[in-house]
Amino acid sequence: MTTEKIYNFMGLRKIAAAFSITLLLISVGSLAVNGLKFGLDFTGGSLIEVGYQQEPDLNGIRDKLKNAGYEDAIVQTFGSPVDILIRMGVAHDPKLGDMVLQTLQSGETQELTLRRNEYVGAQVGEELREQGGLGMLLALFMVMVYVAFRFQLKFSIGAVTALAHDVLIVLGFFSVLQLDFDLTVLAAILAVIGYSLNDTIVVSDRIRENFRRMRKSEPIEIMNVSLSQTLGRTLVTSLTTLLVLVALAVFGGEMIFGFAVALLVGVFIGTYSSIYVAANILIMLGICKEDLIPPEKPDGDEIDEMP
Repeated sequence: MTTEKIYNFMGLRKIAAAFSITLLLISVGSLAVNGLKFGLDFTGGSLIEVGYQQEPDLNGIRDKLKNAGYEDAIVQTFGSPVDILIRMGVAHDPKLGDMVLQTLQSGETQELTLRRNEYVGAQVGEELREQGGLGMLLALFMVMVYVAFRFQLKFSIGAVTALAHDVLIVLGFFSVLQLDFDLTVLAAILAVIGYSLNDTIVVSDRIRENFRRMRKSEPIEIMNVSLSQTLGRTLVTSLTTLLVLVALAVFGGEMIFGFAVALLVGVFIGTYSSIYVAANILIMLGICKEDLIPPEKPDGDEIDEMP
């Protein structure tokens, strides 16, 4: 019978708590001072679609627009390599499309076609921002209800705390670096909630199982055993996911760069929180075997007979 190596994760719980609090303070402070750099999905702006006859150089298009004064223009392919979508955070002008087309046409031997010149209003952006925030709050609430029913209230508090910890740190990362925050990043944050929850559920399930098996052990010892038993699964899942996300961030293009970066940060911090934050919260709440072991049923001879 092989013996498993047990790591003393909880021996570093105070250091981990200090690390998490530091990251949260930096994130909340940056969100309060700098805020998020919202993309056109939230702030409003102009959308211009230009058709090329041959596949163009996107970097050349960006340089032309930058030299013309459109420094915040986002250029990406749309549907096919010859369809170019340009997003700008400038006030809409009915003639903006013609001006951009004229700028791009200079020096080109092929004929360009203006296919779309639209405006995304600020009201639409405000509604998307509110609905996105409500979506995240609803997701956290439903997670809390689910975990409370499946495990126990203390597990529910630990899981939601870990998820809120992950979301705030991802938001803080985008706030500190002032990266564009658009709907793809919001979708990535919701995906981070699901990923982190899955890890936390696996760890919580093993903790509950070990509390019922190791009835004479202390909670900290049970936490260390449970985390050590799930460590291999957690690391393999995280590393394979990170490899895919690195490839997306490097080769996926500008359109999904924010999505990939948000998931990279979320998977990394979610792996950390599933090991330390949720388990740390359980220790702070005083989890014990009485919370998880169902009461023993009285023997049949001890039950009063019906009159």
